[in-house]
Amino acid sequence: MSDLGGGLMEPLRVMDLFAGCGGFAEGFRTFRAEETQGQAVFHTIAAVEIDRAALATFEANHRPASPLCLDIGDFEPSFFAGTVDVITGGPPYYGFSGLGKEDRNDPRNELWEDYTRIVRKVQPAVFVLENVDRFFRSVEYTRLLEAVAPGGMLEDYTLETGTLNAADYGVPQVRRRAIAIGTHRSVGAPAGLPTPTHSKAPRRLDGPALFDSEPTLDGWLPVDAVFDQSSQLQISGTELPQRSGPGIAGPFRTDELHIGRTPTALSLARYRVIPPGGNRRDLSGKMAVIDGQEMYLSTASWDSHRSGSADVMGRLRLGLPSVTIRTEFFKPEKGRYLHPSEHRPITHYEAALIQGFPEDYYWYGNKIEIARQIGNAVPVGLARAIAGAIHDRLTVDAGDSPR
Repeated sequence: MSDLGGGLMEPLRVMDLFAGCGGFAEGFRTFRAEETQGQAVFHTIAAVEIDRAALATFEANHRPASPLCLDIGDFEPSFFAGTVDVITGGPPYYGFSGLGKEDRNDPRNELWEDYTRIVRKVQPAVFVLENVDRFFRSVEYTRLLEAVAPGGMLEDYTLETGTLNAADYGVPQVRRRAIAIGTHRSVGAPAGLPTPTHSKAPRRLDGPALFDSEPTLDGWLPVDAVFDQSSQLQISGTELPQRSGPGIAGPFRTDELHIGRTPTALSLARYRVIPPGGNRRDLSGKMAVIDGQEMYLSTASWDSHRSGSADVMGRLRLGLPSVTIRTEFFKPEKGRYLHPSEHRPITHYEAALIQGFPEDYYWYGNKIEIARQIGNAVPVGLARAIAGAIHDRLTVDAGDSPR
């Protein structure tokens, strides 16, 4: 960060790869440090994203000078060499996701190679790579370690890695992500992972701390505040407002995403039977009259499957963080996505709040596209914590440049 006079600094420049709707960017944009007097610490100058609707969302909120809608393999980054301080991104690992077929030979797993190719050409001070926690057990991770080893294509970087839980950073959601932070050796000591601010069980120091620096951690944030907030709005039908941008629906503010669904009579009967904190197991042996016909509320598959995850048709629990918000959070058949007490799935609005997006964030796309953007995003609070760790490393020795 260069000194602009009066102690203020020029923001660190960020390039966002696989940018999505901007979860990483929003966390970096909203990070503030005491010494900057409320001034922004980071500014996104370039974003690369193949999904038109997601990039439109990103551009509406972050206004990068270079919004690039193209396949990452077609991106030639030489123009940005030496002009970027931080690269962020989460290359998709479709073949190693716990929700997919876990095909280790899926060619899409190798998108990380484009990520590392770009890092090598641009040479940022720091790069951040984010993905599912299973990434650390993949062949791709082994190859990443080889890339930062002596003689590797990223040998000028040191790597700090760990599995971070968004709930440990004040996000009302249990979401575990693999995070790898690479720091250019010219910076000095590597940027570390962010220190948690919250824990599942609050840590209260009853006596004197063993060390002056020992933190007191708050408990995980529950979803209660999200549903208190959404209770102030009326669900506005099942469709987004009729509004269109440049060939894409939108923009819509987050608080315009409080839209519902039209459940079948069977689904509605199931919702009514499931108690607070309950799930599909509460349907076993129960019946309801639907369209004049008595029907079982459970299924043979659900009744025979008594082990494993019970989140299907589950209600989010007050007093606890949400489960991981995925791209089909509007389908209770996919997980614990029923409202804690009302007989409905959570809305796009509630999912966006759980992910940490503000009410005045702008979104482009149809309902499915926006849901995919929300579910794929890095939680804003987790991204903000990572931004803080990077800021602490790059500004530890103030000067005209982080490098």
